[in-house]
Amino acid sequence: MEFNEQLKVLRKERSLTQEQLANELNVSRQAISNWENNKNLPDLEMVVTIAQLFDLSLDELILGGKEMTNMAEKLINDGSETRRAKMNLISISIGAVLFLMGVACLLIKSVSVEYIDAQGFLHENFFLIPIALLLMFSGILVFAITGFKSLRFWWVNKYR
Repeated sequence: MEFNEQLKVLRKERSLTQEQLANELNVSRQAISNWENNKNLPDLEMVVTIAQLFDLSLDELILGGKEMTNMAEKLINDGSETRRAKMNLISISIGAVLFLMGVACLLIKSVSVEYIDAQGFLHENFFLIPIALLLMFSGILVFAITGFKSLRFWWVNKYR
C-alpha cells in the first residue's frame, strides 16, 4: 500500500477529518490533502511524527506491506543524495587545500633567498617549483573529477 493510501486509511480508522489531523500535526489541511492525493510527500521528521501519532513503526507506515513504495524510494534517494553532497564537499575541500599548498610553495620560492656560498655552491629552493606544480595540478584534477561526476549524475537522473 502506498503512503498516501496508508495515511488516508489510518486517518479514517481514527475517525479524523483532514482538518483534525492537520491540527494534531501542526500543518495545514492542504498539506494533508496533498499527501493523501499523492501530490507530494512529507519530510522525514513529519513521517516520524505521523508514525508516533498512529502508534506505528516507520516500516509499517512507510512500506505499508512487503513491496517498496514511493515514500521508501524517496527516503533512500534523499539519503544517497545527502551522502553524495557530503562527498562532493569533502572532495572540493581536498582539491582546494592541494591547490593552495601549491600556491604557497610558489610564494615561498619567490620570497626565498638565493645565494652562492664561499665554496661556489648555489643555494636555492628550486625543488619547490615542481612540488608546487604537482600540488596545483592535483587540486585542479580533483576539482575536474568531482565536477565531472556531478554532471554525470545530473545527466543520468535528468534523462532517466
